[in-house]
Amino acid sequence: MNNISGPGRRSAMASVDFYRRVPKDLTEATSLGAFMSICAVTVMAILFFSETLAFARTNMGTSIALDENDQPQIRLNFNITLMDLHCDFVSVDVWDTLGTNRQNVTKNIEKWQLDESGQRRIFSGRNREQREVVHEEHEETLEELHEDGEQAVELDPSNFAAFLEEHEMAFIDMYAPWCIWCQRLHPTWEKFAEEVHKLGMPIGVGKVNCVTHAQLCKDQKVMAFPTLRWYKNSEPIFPDYKMDRTVAALTGYAKRKLDMEQKYKDWETKNAGNPDKERMRPNAGGSRAEHPGCQVSGHLMVNRVPGNFHIEAKSVNHNLNAAMTNLTHRVNHLSFGEPITKLPPYMESTPFMRKVKRVLKQVPEEHKQFNPMDDQEYITTAFHQAYHHYIKVVSTHLNMGSSNDDVNSITVYQMLEQSQIVFYDEVNVPEARFSYDMSPMSVVVQKEGRKWYDYLTSLCAIIGGTFTTLGLIDATLYKVFKPKKL
Repeated sequence: MNNISGPGRRSAMASVDFYRRVPKDLTEATSLGAFMSICAVTVMAILFFSETLAFARTNMGTSIALDENDQPQIRLNFNITLMDLHCDFVSVDVWDTLGTNRQNVTKNIEKWQLDESGQRRIFSGRNREQREVVHEEHEETLEELHEDGEQAVELDPSNFAAFLEEHEMAFIDMYAPWCIWCQRLHPTWEKFAEEVHKLGMPIGVGKVNCVTHAQLCKDQKVMAFPTLRWYKNSEPIFPDYKMDRTVAALTGYAKRKLDMEQKYKDWETKNAGNPDKERMRPNAGGSRAEHPGCQVSGHLMVNRVPGNFHIEAKSVNHNLNAAMTNLTHRVNHLSFGEPITKLPPYMESTPFMRKVKRVLKQVPEEHKQFNPMDDQEYITTAFHQAYHHYIKVVSTHLNMGSSNDDVNSITVYQMLEQSQIVFYDEVNVPEARFSYDMSPMSVVVQKEGRKWYDYLTSLCAIIGGTFTTLGLIDATLYKVFKPKKL
């Protein structure tokens, strides 16, 4: 019974054999077959190594998705150099479509006064608001003060140079009649001139109407009203006076100038020709080189809605002269999100920056448009114009690991930028404006590799396909070149 069932069972199994054997006696080896076998092995080897290299190599894939970032604000980093604007007149303002309107923002912002070569010279403060000067109120009107004559001499191009030559020391108020600060200063300036006359101080006190004599004020490079400038031997002494506008403050300033000048003259008379005393020379109140350049840097937290931040020439104590306001600027750095470039050395070794460097090494350059405006200069060649910049901000997710790997994933912000010159009316002060808009879509950049089963499937296809194809070619060639039987 067992003997019968054993062979029968094996016969049933053999009937489903897909790989049936042909007896070796029925096969025939040929030179053509050997050649085709060598070709098959060669082709399989080449395709095998090519497929393995392709499997080991990863590609960068990009996709577009809705930005799911739910943070209400985003950080805006900037470092901008104003080529021809004093730090005292630099104001950073922020506006957006939600109604935000912040004027003269100072939090997390620092300013540096620059020299003529563009190097930092004087630190103008961090988180420092402009100090409002004290104005003096008077019972008398300006007309009443003028009843006994004007002590402050009205100057114009015909007598300006002669007035400076006549007075070794001169203190001049350059004003505009429409300027509210100038109007408040007028009676104080007249009383100051009367005080100088009463005390017999050797100072010429004058004033210039910069609306009537615009060219004279332009030649004197008056950037704001009122400008209170000290002159010595017909030369302006910088910086201009920017302290309180009271009779006592102005008189005290004039006395200090005269005292310094007298000390210098006394020293010069006593130590003339003595080189050993040269280093003890007192300060004569000479002019200090003052280039009107300012570097303003820091960061702002702005809402994730369309808006702008702009750098405007503005002061809490002056009205700016629109005819002399030049907003030529250089963008040293501008980016959104956590800063990842142009960092100080102490920030380069933080865990976050090590992670950023590791990820960015693997990202192609076309996906690194984080700060396309860096080191660009925007020069205006005439007054009453300024550059406006329009920026589209795109959230970008860089994923250089597995889909759930936070160790090799970061979120950065790329920028697309357009800039153009905008022209202003003569009465309006220009501003350098940076308008931004957050894209509702985000770009996902991630590594794309092949699955292991896709790789195995390809290998099987290579082996089977090559074997079958060359087998068909071999069979065809064998029939063609097979010797004919007689």
